[in-house]
Formats: sequence, C-alpha cells, structure tokens
Amino acid sequence: MLYHVIVSFGKEKEYEYKFSDSELAGGSAEEARRWFDKEFTDLECEPSNPMGKVLIIDKILNVARYGGEQRFVDGKDWAKQFARYTALALGRDTIRVDVAGFNIGY
Repeated sequence: MLYHVIVSFGKEKEYEYKFSDSELAGGSAEEARRWFDKEFTDLECEPSNPMGKVLIIDKILNVARYGGEQRFVDGKDWAKQFARYTALALGRDTIRVDVAGFNIGY
C-alpha cells in the first residue's frame, strides 16, 4: 500500500509526502503518539480544548501549526518525520492535514 500525506497551510501551500509499507515498517502507532506528545510539549502547543483529553488529531494539527510552515518549506527531516508519524498514528492511506482550516480529512 502507498501512504499519501498532504499538509496544507492554505491555497497553493501544500506539501506532499508518500511512503510505502516498507518505509513505515518498524514503526508503530504508539511510537507516533510518543513523538507527537514530545513535539506538542517541546513546541509549547496549547490544546484546542483545555477542559479535556487532547486527542491525537488535535496534537497533529497543533504540532503542524506551532511547528510552522517553514519546516515544511525546508523539507528537512522534521517535516518527513511529521508526515511519517501522521501516517502511522492514523493508519489511513490518504490523509490531508489542513492546518489553515484546523481539520484532518481522509
């Protein structure tokens, strides 16, 4: 299977990442959750709902928002890790992370 992750910061500001099964092999949803937990804390993200549990979708969206578009423009390891861990955490073959609209679609 091919995994396709699109991170969008608005019209014509999209960054695409593709991974094969073998590229995701060895990773797990739990590893992805730990990575997002760490980044959420390191980036000093604020939960969108301060009164409850922070869901993985909220962490993904906030890490992208607080991490900033420049990390995706640069296309370095952090952006690739973000996309890889998004695919592992959500387990879907096509994922669109709409940072501007604060929404994730499949």
